Amino acid sequence: MAVSSSSFLPRVFIAHSSFECRSDPDFSGAPTGDKPRLRSNRRVTPSLFCTGGGGLSSLILRFPPNFVRQLSVKARRNCSNIGVAQVVAASWSNGSSSGYPSSASAAASRAAAAAAAASRPVSGAVAIVEGCIDNDSVQIEDPYDAKTSFLSSDGSITVHAGERLGRGIVTDAITTPVVNTSAYFFKKTQELIDFKEKRHTSFEYGRYGNPTTVVAEEKISALEGAESTLILASGMCASTVMLMALVPAGGHIVTTTDCYRKTRIFIETILPKMGISATVIDPGDVDGLESALNKNKVSLFFTESPTNPFLRCVDIEKVSKLCHSKGTLVCIDGTFATPLNQKALSLGADLVLHSATKFIGGHNDVLAGCISGSEKLVTEIRILHHILGGTLNPNAAYLIIRGMKTLHLRVQQQNSTASRMAEVLEAHPRVKHVYYPGLPSHPEHELAKRQMTGFGGVVSFEVDGDLMTTIKFVDALKIPYIAPSFGGCESIVDQPSIMSYWDLSQAERRKYGIEDNLVRFSFGVEDFEDLKADVLQALESIVFPSFV
Repeated sequence: MAVSSSSFLPRVFIAHSSFECRSDPDFSGAPTGDKPRLRSNRRVTPSLFCTGGGGLSSLILRFPPNFVRQLSVKARRNCSNIGVAQVVAASWSNGSSSGYPSSASAAASRAAAAAAAASRPVSGAVAIVEGCIDNDSVQIEDPYDAKTSFLSSDGSITVHAGERLGRGIVTDAITTPVVNTSAYFFKKTQELIDFKEKRHTSFEYGRYGNPTTVVAEEKISALEGAESTLILASGMCASTVMLMALVPAGGHIVTTTDCYRKTRIFIETILPKMGISATVIDPGDVDGLESALNKNKVSLFFTESPTNPFLRCVDIEKVSKLCHSKGTLVCIDGTFATPLNQKALSLGADLVLHSATKFIGGHNDVLAGCISGSEKLVTEIRILHHILGGTLNPNAAYLIIRGMKTLHLRVQQQNSTASRMAEVLEAHPRVKHVYYPGLPSHPEHELAKRQMTGFGGVVSFEVDGDLMTTIKFVDALKIPYIAPSFGGCESIVDQPSIMSYWDLSQAERRKYGIEDNLVRFSFGVEDFEDLKADVLQALESIVFPSFV
């Protein structure tokens, strides 16, 4: 960090009451005797700062060493500008070898003298830390290591994983700080070499990692039961990077007919340029999958479950066993399910992918995507990600962390509302068909009951009418927004034939099963009775074509 040539003087700190600096949070469960202990023989008062004839150096000495340690080691990594405090406190931590410019030498020498004094017994005035070891490195703890094993609920995990139970950023703040930096510095070249050879833990460049982003990744890993998670700038970014990283040039993949349209476009138009071909099967066609595996050297089976927009479900356990017998990887896009309603990794999938923009973020205010799985596979994807650069901004990572704390509450409400509304819609005379895994009429209802604990907050249905009739229904709704996306607190409705497929002719849309009367309704966290009343009044407002 560059230091101005002008001399700095520390600002005088006046304590009006007892002053005690909290030690770093420790949730390791180590015996109390193994931890640093803070004791004070008497209260620190303003008079103490003015005694002893030590001037400013005595003033610095009066701060508990733990306070200075936090400034020198943690704060300079996590704050954008701490000015002279960094220079003075770093000298305390690093001793005479700090190597700071001569313009700060006076402050540095005072700090060094104070450090030497602190190592001697001090009577009366100063709080002492016993057994305190300064790691002198960026404070990143070991990766998630079953610290949440005592928690029985996904709801508790979404609140605490990656933070209270093992946050790398050392802070007493309840919320995770946003570390807005594009690069990280090394105090000496040897420290950089140690980092490169994995003897020193730190970050290097913003595209390769960020402390705030790591918290979001560890929280998702804990929820999915994954060894590692990579979070990226969007769900599509996650899908495309994953496909390019795991499927070699000239390779082959298997995917399903019902899926997000942009994913289909990438598979149909971009992958062939790399020599990668694809077999497309019905989500429930296990025989078709087996045939494709026998005919081709398939690198990856990639599908959504439930799918978009018809919410079809894939037998994850069965297809995983089948694919693994042929050496094929399985990646499940579980965006519609959420990690709460479905655990794809525990069912046998190698990777699970989410558009975190949807339920995980949950507030319609952030774009993000994530991939979870084994350390080996996620590392392969991460290497390509670092090259392509679809990096999530740390402010967006904070929004993901914030959103996940209420994920279980939101999903509970959305599951309940969607299930009840699906039954209401199926019974209504002006609704032609309803697509929802929680209904017995759904083709994979029994499968969904086996591998899901909830059926999600999205319901697709066909209004009994044409394009204009359906438009009239959508426009008559008062609560939901007409918008793309889903999974947020606010209800959202869209007509896929217009929102996502308007550039295709009606005949081309029908190839994908998209009829003009199809509606996709994402239920938010509004009251069920309000939503029910709104949907029913909108249905009553439409006129059957036969009555015109």
